[in-house]
Amino acid sequence: MNEIADVVTVGQYLAHRLVELGGPHVFGLPGDFNLTLLDEMLTVPGIDWVGNTNELNAAYATDAYARTSRGVAGLVTTYGVGELSAINGIAGSFAEDVPVVQITGMPTTAARNSGALSHHTLVDGDYDHFFRAYKEVTVAGAILRAADASREIDRVLRAALDESKPVYLGIPMDVAAAPVSSAPLKRPLRATPSDAVALDDLRTALRDVLFGLDTVTILAGPRIHRRRAESLLERIAGHAGVRVATQASAKSMLPETHPASIGVYMGQMTPSPATRAAVDDAPLVILAGTVLSDVLTGFYSQGFDLENGVELGISSARVGAVTFHDVRLEDSLTVLDEVVADLALSSAAPVEARWPYRTPLEATAADAPLSQNELWTIVQEWLPTNAIAIADAGTAMYGALELQMPVGTDLLASPIWSSIGYTLPATLGTSLASERRSILFIGDGAAQLTAQELSTILHRGLTPIIVLINNDGYTIERVIQSPRAVYQDITRWNWAALPAALAPDVPVLTAQVRTAGDLRDALGRAAAASDRAVIVEAHLHPDDAPPLLAKLGAIAGGKPAE
Repeated sequence: MNEIADVVTVGQYLAHRLVELGGPHVFGLPGDFNLTLLDEMLTVPGIDWVGNTNELNAAYATDAYARTSRGVAGLVTTYGVGELSAINGIAGSFAEDVPVVQITGMPTTAARNSGALSHHTLVDGDYDHFFRAYKEVTVAGAILRAADASREIDRVLRAALDESKPVYLGIPMDVAAAPVSSAPLKRPLRATPSDAVALDDLRTALRDVLFGLDTVTILAGPRIHRRRAESLLERIAGHAGVRVATQASAKSMLPETHPASIGVYMGQMTPSPATRAAVDDAPLVILAGTVLSDVLTGFYSQGFDLENGVELGISSARVGAVTFHDVRLEDSLTVLDEVVADLALSSAAPVEARWPYRTPLEATAADAPLSQNELWTIVQEWLPTNAIAIADAGTAMYGALELQMPVGTDLLASPIWSSIGYTLPATLGTSLASERRSILFIGDGAAQLTAQELSTILHRGLTPIIVLINNDGYTIERVIQSPRAVYQDITRWNWAALPAALAPDVPVLTAQVRTAGDLRDALGRAAAASDRAVIVEAHLHPDDAPPLLAKLGAIAGGKPAE
């Protein structure tokens, strides 16, 4: 471990904390107000600067990096024009519970105090407009002063740890290089511990409410992932009599081959009727780290009793009408594990989740156009173990949600914020955070929003496989309403030529597929080409949609899901 000097600069102090919290890669773009800050941060061993093509892409990449590394990740932008470009991504991190640090390089303290009319401001002398905007999408923030900078950095980062939400640090140019003591760095930052008395009370309440049940039914949500508690969920699932369904945003968090796994639950959009019945008909459902948003509940069509159930949140727990405050999710899951172990339940009757793409394809003409059903069935056959699958919030996500993920393969999606285009920069983040290969499924419309970040992926020598679903526009919107409207169309790109334009000296494997045979061949070559990035462009009819997306369209049109 490198020795840290007794005195460091504010920028160095922040960089040391980011390395400590699992965020050695720092994303962003330079601007005149953050250059001093970047110069100071980059003197710290272990910090790796990841320059992005724009601030929104940087925010998306930072978000995915934090999700994958299970740490706190930093994004550096310049004041005003840079931070406002990133705010959509930070809002997504807030909605999806991701601890990202938005770090803004600001004009000098003197300029702020005097109200100087500077570039990148609204030229009204008020330098706090954007800090106030960020208060809406962060849980803590500060504009640093030299006098208490290290204390404020620690306070704000601690909030990110406690809440699994984004935070904001504004660092004026003069403060970035100001000296501070490094003594606090000797004490690692930790999340606030659970209240011991509240935990004991929760243990008693869980014993009371679960006593006499034949089966324990858990609906697991994405916040378990954010709290690094997947192993706890798997331990609970190992007890006899436990069934675990996952929300779409937590798919494969418990391995889908696990005996206790009963598949993805989404209310009336649940892919498997057996899964929906097992959850909705359970006498009591334990909501563990869940988010009951519209898409995740099939537009609020959940059938279980919410008020009389058990809810384990990031920092509190509820049993019926009683809330236990200051209880961390990882600790409440530990208590649940202890209580379930004491119940000594009998094995629950098996629930067979439906995995539609495991059905072999019927013989089709070799030159028949590729369909969505063929695409996802072939992907199901091919999808490797120990990978990171990533699906954009459109056709791709609704196809991927009905795949059964192989052992060790996660699915990263963003169904709550659902900002299309998120996943291409997110693939940069996942590729840097994990040695597992990233496999991206994204539509042509979504990819056009953030395609520039492919250049960063390629220039850094990263090797994801990108399956680009080319269906000439926004098929997810066509399914919902007005499929022939002009706004559903996009301009056509030559995707095969794009890598040469963005990274002319980097070898990339590209393939055009229009039939099932084409796709099988291209995916086989993609898996073998482990030394380079791969783009497989799959051409599909604009009106063809996976069944789960068709359900969404029916609900949006006021019809019940079949």
